[in-house]
Amino acid sequence: MADCLQILSAIALVSIAVYYYLTSSFDFWKSRGVPGPEPIPVFGNIKDVFFRKKHLGIYIKQLYEKYKNEPLIGIFLRGSPNVVVCDMDLIKDVLIKDFSVFDDRGVVINEKVEPLSQNIFSLEAKRWRPLRTRLSPVFTSGKLKEMFHLIMECSEQLEKYLEKLEEKGQPIECREVAAKFTTDVIGSCAFGINMNSISDEESEFRRMGKTVFSTSLLNILKVTFRESLPKLYFFIMSLQPYPKFTSFFIRVVSDTIKYREENNVIRPDFVNMLIELKNHPEKLQDIEITDNLLTAQAMVFFAAGFETSSTTICHALYEMALNQQIQDKLRVEIKQFSTKNNSSFKYDDVKEMKYLDKIFKETLRKYPPGTLLRRKCNKEYTFSNTKVTIPKDTGIFVPVYALHHDSNIYPNPEVFDPERFNDDAVAARHPMSFLPFGDGPRNCIGARFAVYQTKVGLIKTLENFKVDVCEKTMIPYESDPRSLVHGPKGGIYLKLSKVTNLAET
Repeated sequence: MADCLQILSAIALVSIAVYYYLTSSFDFWKSRGVPGPEPIPVFGNIKDVFFRKKHLGIYIKQLYEKYKNEPLIGIFLRGSPNVVVCDMDLIKDVLIKDFSVFDDRGVVINEKVEPLSQNIFSLEAKRWRPLRTRLSPVFTSGKLKEMFHLIMECSEQLEKYLEKLEEKGQPIECREVAAKFTTDVIGSCAFGINMNSISDEESEFRRMGKTVFSTSLLNILKVTFRESLPKLYFFIMSLQPYPKFTSFFIRVVSDTIKYREENNVIRPDFVNMLIELKNHPEKLQDIEITDNLLTAQAMVFFAAGFETSSTTICHALYEMALNQQIQDKLRVEIKQFSTKNNSSFKYDDVKEMKYLDKIFKETLRKYPPGTLLRRKCNKEYTFSNTKVTIPKDTGIFVPVYALHHDSNIYPNPEVFDPERFNDDAVAARHPMSFLPFGDGPRNCIGARFAVYQTKVGLIKTLENFKVDVCEKTMIPYESDPRSLVHGPKGGIYLKLSKVTNLAET
């Protein structure tokens, strides 16, 4: 009997110790006077996010609405305190004014286990800053103008592909069609490689792209394991060979660089800039230039470039199908520019298409691919006009999706209304109310490229084709809680039909 009591006492003591360990930080926000939901052991405030029942950005939107008008909301990712910055003036401080304090995204990387994780998106400030400086010239308007004909060549292939799909008379899955197009654009413009995603159903690049953003159970478990127990995850993964997509990208980028150097091939693209960095490592000061570091930059440009743009094309087409008058008005603008240039489009035409730009921006408002911006402070920080001080390494969230759906900023936020982006309406809003590409020094480096490839994809789809809802169209819209970017659950299926003349619009 005494032995049983001792065992029970030991179990009780261990349970109390574990409980204390798991909850020891839970007074963090209360002690600072920051409101927020009550956390629970193990999960903190993200149990539904942990089990992939909700996307983190959608969950934070719910908190944003619950704690309306609060400048800051305190939450816990498991046992780690993070703060959601809701006040737009404070957001401006984080992203721009006090950027030097928030120059890190707080992404845990292990370049030995995951060599492609050392990319410009995830890197700490020490390596990010010089890399950003050296890679930025690839994305200037001048460079993009030089590559524009390559985007148009890919769009011609897209148009031929759409003609074949239309002849079949079956609903098309817009996200996959758009991903084939953006994969080919990235391949041509960034790497000088014909990836054949549109013409080849078995394109290896498209298969690898799917792998990177796969929402399979195995992938979800790996991501969850990595986020929850990073040290154990990296130890176990260090015993495994590289994933197929890692080996694939290392081989492709290395072979491309080798071929260009041996054959003196020079193109105004991303790979050429990587070759420049490889041949002139002094430009990156004390950073060690390795093949893996170079490949990591190429891989993140490929992955982010095709996925975010294809999702945006998909969402825009979905709204065009639901709002036929808007679609018709856009097609009139497209036809006007097409007629002016004998059925072709120039770089400057895309820039001048005002209604297309409004539709593009309204799509990003309603469906931002990145629902959150994440930062980590590198020293103790006190938020302006508050008494709230956070210690070094506290995580920061900027709730992009919540801001884009705030009815005080955008009345009737679920209504798709391109007129929200009239010049006067934009000027009347706070600059931090629209953040699809982030803001400040660490904003999206490829934003200009994304804008053009997305708009060209929409132009070529809607110039000669009409999209409409069908029996497989998801109404109402439902987002995929397992997706890395904000995307539709199960895809977007629409009916495609040929437009033979403008009168049909």
